[in-house]
Amino acid sequence: MENVKRDKTDRTDKTEVTIREDVIFGRNPVSEAIRSGRAIDSILIAKGNKGGAITGILAKAREKKIRIKEVDPKKLDFMCAHGTHQGIAAVVAACEYKELEDIFALAQERGEDPFVVVLDEIEDPHNLGAIIRTAECSGAHGVIIPSRRSASLTFTVGKVSAGAVEYVPVVRVPNIAQTLDTLKEKGLWVYGADMDGEDFRTCDMSGAVALVIGNEGKGIGRLVREKCDVIVSLPMKGKLNSLNASVAAGVLMYAVAGKR
Repeated sequence: MENVKRDKTDRTDKTEVTIREDVIFGRNPVSEAIRSGRAIDSILIAKGNKGGAITGILAKAREKKIRIKEVDPKKLDFMCAHGTHQGIAAVVAACEYKELEDIFALAQERGEDPFVVVLDEIEDPHNLGAIIRTAECSGAHGVIIPSRRSASLTFTVGKVSAGAVEYVPVVRVPNIAQTLDTLKEKGLWVYGADMDGEDFRTCDMSGAVALVIGNEGKGIGRLVREKCDVIVSLPMKGKLNSLNASVAAGVLMYAVAGKR
């Protein structure tokens, strides 16, 4: 049989470019999305591209307290599938962020003591989505996340939550430690999940509760830990010394639910 020499010039490029459903790009589309009140997680601008029409768009975003992030132009090219983004894009949120008062209103509507889950820099969107899902199932009235260094309400989070983002108020705050002070003023006891704490099974987590879950690697930050009334731990019987953040959160959320 005669060997056929393959000509590399005839090779078809199989790479496919996919446009993300949760990204809006271009100055006019982003401006209209903000004006219409669409739920936006964050505005991304290419580094060094803050002049002209973008200045006005960013001003509107700040008025609505939308997070603004500077990114490498190459990252913006990739996210927009190399479309004409004009140096700006918006990441659409899975749903609107709520206010802290919405959490207390939901607790009052149900006639229950407030039960709040506070996440200190959870970075993995799959963990965030799973925690929101468990929060809904365990009867929590809301989830609080920080504005920076945290996963946010992206479409991935919405999908992993199995729709729970539609029922559990998610509040984004600039400072977790200060927010814990506010929760204490409203009568909540703050329980932080961390190593070297009290066995959660011996702890009475009844009444109005704020449960703090820390970062996947670092755990709870120092300032946040200092604001906690009680540090609780999960006993480790195996060779590993920690659980996945969403699993630990689930165990502790149902510990709280069992006292209600």
